[in-house]
Amino acid sequence: MNIRIDFATAEDLPQLADLLTELFALESDFTPDRAKQLRGLAAILAEPQLGRLFVLRVDGQVAGMANALITISTSEGGKVLLLEDVIVSHAHRGGGLGRKLIDHVLDWAKQQGMTRVTLLADRDNAPALDFYRKLGFGRSNMTVLRKPL
Repeated sequence: MNIRIDFATAEDLPQLADLLTELFALESDFTPDRAKQLRGLAAILAEPQLGRLFVLRVDGQVAGMANALITISTSEGGKVLLLEDVIVSHAHRGGGLGRKLIDHVLDWAKQQGMTRVTLLADRDNAPALDFYRKLGFGRSNMTVLRKPL
């Protein structure tokens, strides 16, 4: 099995939208909408200073993704990462690929001078929460609040 992690290209966007459909089916806050997902993915791809899309490939095929959004933290005094849309396709789960993907993104973030990573996970997704805890992520005292505009 040949595993490669790199930045997404425009050609990857349909497969990334497929992965987002799979992910959003697991998350109660989101509903898949392919047009919106493709629009959002294209916007990130077009502005790499705002974020990077990472793609996990197995034998040349898209098998996972992570969305690494860049922001500035006043508490950290510099760039930090908001990690979203982390998913390994159902067919490729359980073999350590998710760990490889996260490790790759975190190494990249450190190389970019980022000092913290924050991620959001559905509170009812016990397997994801357990996975992130095993990778060293801990709960925050902060609460996510959202208001549609």
